[in-house]
Amino acid sequence: MSIFLCFLLLLPLSLILFKKLLPSKGKLPPGPIGLPIIGNLHQLGKLLYKSFHKISQEYGPVVLLRLGVVPVIVVSSKKGAEEVLKTHDLETCTRPKTAATGLYIREEESELLVKKISKSVDETQNSSVDLRKVLFSFTASIICRLAFGQNFHQCDFVDMEKVEELVLESEANLGTFAFADFFPGGWLIDRISGQHSRTGQPQDHSDIVSVMLDMINKPTKADSFKVTYDHLKGVMSDIFLAGVNGGANTMIWTLTELSRHPRVMKKLQEEIRAMLGPNKERITEEDLEKVEYLKLVMVETFRLHPPAPLLLPRLTMSDIKIQGYNIPKNTMIQINTYAIGRDPKYWKQPGEFIPERFLDSPIDYKGQHFELLPFGAGRRICPGMATRITMVELGLLNLLYFFDWSLPNGMTIEDIDMEEDGGFAIAKKVPLVLIPTSHRW
Repeated sequence: MSIFLCFLLLLPLSLILFKKLLPSKGKLPPGPIGLPIIGNLHQLGKLLYKSFHKISQEYGPVVLLRLGVVPVIVVSSKKGAEEVLKTHDLETCTRPKTAATGLYIREEESELLVKKISKSVDETQNSSVDLRKVLFSFTASIICRLAFGQNFHQCDFVDMEKVEELVLESEANLGTFAFADFFPGGWLIDRISGQHSRTGQPQDHSDIVSVMLDMINKPTKADSFKVTYDHLKGVMSDIFLAGVNGGANTMIWTLTELSRHPRVMKKLQEEIRAMLGPNKERITEEDLEKVEYLKLVMVETFRLHPPAPLLLPRLTMSDIKIQGYNIPKNTMIQINTYAIGRDPKYWKQPGEFIPERFLDSPIDYKGQHFELLPFGAGRRICPGMATRITMVELGLLNLLYFFDWSLPNGMTIEDIDMEEDGGFAIAKKVPLVLIPTSHRW
């Protein structure tokens, strides 16, 4: 009885809050009818981008949902995304309030990746490799060296398996709209930033942590903005989550699709080896420009498996119109890049992995073509896009040049599990396990 009474008491309050948050101003987007208090939360599954996609197929490309008492506009079309990210970029460039030497590094870590897999091949013939763990370590090492000035291989306090577990847990939480409140890896960040504080020695390089520590320690006026350790933790969390797991996920999905499509794998490896030549000891970033087909494979991977299926939400700073619908001020907007990348209006055979579709096509992933938005567009485009692309392409180039890849004994293409998992990022639920063999020239 007490639960029922609480429900009756909260019902009018929730209706008042929702009406206050989303005043009726003309034609609002359509959407499913929600329940009091919880709104449409009961209609959403674990994978939000798939739930949004399903709802948009019934109600249209611009949908109004209510998550609790918070109104959310979900945009699932090229035209709608263009209006939000280009036409109304200035009016939607804010975020909803929530809680508070690169070239050498990438090439060196790529070489270490090759050596690690080669060692496994030499020690045990036909041994399989869990690419999730190998590629997570690869991307984590690059991001930590670029951003934090720390090498994971030289940190005796770092438990890589624990770090991976925390990152995966954090990304799952990030997919529930609490984008800054759910990073449990503060222990790692504190240890890294603490190490920077304790050294007190001049460095021959500058990284983000060093710069922010200087800002924290710098005297400021009483009424001026003060950078705190919480800001440092937030920046480090964002860099680590976006760079490490996102890069590893992209590499895993690319190798998964290549394993499912032997024709594409063969064509790509033949082009790589033909353009780079035989018996190359080390691959550099200059080699990336020689392999055109790899670019096509990457774009197609981003279309089917975008790093973030839902772009970070935007908040309207004034009343705007999206595809004829009135969107009031202070309304959250979500762009569903997963749905846009699979929209049959813009893509032939949208569910098929066909890199050749981008041959002689102007479409790329840099935010100028709104049917493909893996990194967003406008003022809020992902600032780490170039670094992630280079890291992923260089890693893949090494793996595909030095090794031939096959499925474990008894496994067929049809056995490759494509089930998705994760929240903020699309992860492969079942680990990709392949057998590497050193290529013989």
